[in-house]
Amino acid sequence: MNAVAPLVVDDDLLARIRAARVYEVAQVSALEAAPLLGERLGRPVLLKREDQQPVFSFKLRGAYNRMVQLDAAQRARGVVAASAGNHAQGVALAAAKLGIRATIVMPVTAPRVKVDAVRRFGGAMVDVVLAGDSYSDAQAAAARLQAERGAAFVHPFDDPAVIAGQGTVALEILRQHPGPLEAVFVPVGGGGLLAGVAACIKALRPEVRVIGVQATDSDAMVRSLETGERVALDEVGLFADGTAVKQVGALTFALCRQHVDAMLRVDADAICAAIRDIYQDTRSVAEPSGALALAGLKQYVAAHGDGAGALVAIVSGANMNFDRLRFVAERAEVGEQREAVFAVTIPEERGSFRRFCAALGRHDITEFNYRIGDARSAHIFVGVRIASRDEREALAAAFRAQAFDVLDLTDDELAKLHLRHMIGGRSPLARDERLYRFEFPERPGALTDFLGRLHPDWNVSLFHYRNHGADHGRILVGIQVPAAEQPLFQRFLATLGYPHMDESTHPAYRLLLRE
Repeated sequence: MNAVAPLVVDDDLLARIRAARVYEVAQVSALEAAPLLGERLGRPVLLKREDQQPVFSFKLRGAYNRMVQLDAAQRARGVVAASAGNHAQGVALAAAKLGIRATIVMPVTAPRVKVDAVRRFGGAMVDVVLAGDSYSDAQAAAARLQAERGAAFVHPFDDPAVIAGQGTVALEILRQHPGPLEAVFVPVGGGGLLAGVAACIKALRPEVRVIGVQATDSDAMVRSLETGERVALDEVGLFADGTAVKQVGALTFALCRQHVDAMLRVDADAICAAIRDIYQDTRSVAEPSGALALAGLKQYVAAHGDGAGALVAIVSGANMNFDRLRFVAERAEVGEQREAVFAVTIPEERGSFRRFCAALGRHDITEFNYRIGDARSAHIFVGVRIASRDEREALAAAFRAQAFDVLDLTDDELAKLHLRHMIGGRSPLARDERLYRFEFPERPGALTDFLGRLHPDWNVSLFHYRNHGADHGRILVGIQVPAAEQPLFQRFLATLGYPHMDESTHPAYRLLLRE
């Protein structure tokens, strides 16, 4: 991208960055080593902790730097802003600090944690309006309000003062790490942070690479730089809501076209894996957009191998809705390629289930779903923790060696999002079925041990297990036991050695699973 002829956008941008008044509300955020991730990648990895700011995001830098420069007449008319959440919190805090009335338009899809935080930071100085499904929709609504009121518009990214405020992040990085630095990875929505960071670094340390990272379903900057002109997306993904922008700014595009070395796209699974990496090294939970840069850094290392100098990822925010954590935890294993997901078909005959368990070996099972539905074959959905893609392929080969049909669903979005939760239902073949819940100590190989101890004389007609990360694993099992064999079955349960509970009369089971 640096091959493009230089564009003179703002000759004094570096001076603006140095003069930015961000520290009246912001703090110099830490630049911390990520030792666990660094050891795994074989490279020094540093995290720029913008999630530690008072609004848990870098956005207050640009918002405050813009609003503090308003004259008395502009302050009296108030300001209007549009934001997916983090910029809104910065504007709200600045409004309360400077005594300026602010109307902030946020998309209805903005996480509740961000909406509540805007009201909390702004107090009586802020009115929140919810409109549209994305930042671009909220921006259109804010433009109408601005025109009606004659108020100043505090743009989240396409404004020199905002860009300068965000550029102070780069100044801090260069001061905190004067040693060898290979690349800085920056999350990108509209491009304000990337534009400020890139302009600053290229002015002071031009040998340092600046790499922007976007979600695959919100890649307006990537497409714009690829085509040489600003591209407007029809739709944007909302998982990384903080960077869900349909069109980047004119000024940010020009600056990024001039200064940015490369752009990367990452998917939701890679973002989830990066959220977990940040947590493991810092015990902090980044929001999806906050983990974008680290996901890109990991992709870069995988593609480029060894290099010189440290790698920095800007952790841009931590305004995570708590209810998203379940999705993040579930997808992080796949994003790190630590979980393989298979649909395995085995013959519905004695001994085949034991052969299936033997093929699994001592692998740690993350999920196991099965419901009897065919007199000739059984279809099992299984998730297995792995260390590499090679191990995933070896496991599939082990299933095939037992003459089992295997469908690798690890990269299948439908299977990961929906089908893994939909296996079950009534079955006319589940005669004499008894339903039991079991608990066992959660340790590697424990589920395989349990499977191996199930008596071969009774057919397993239903099986459900998910690894929830708790001390004890919980399994739901349907076992076909004729009435005459109930005493023998009870003696078997007593010798099995696992706590259990008979759920055969549970009303939900009888309604949804019992024929």
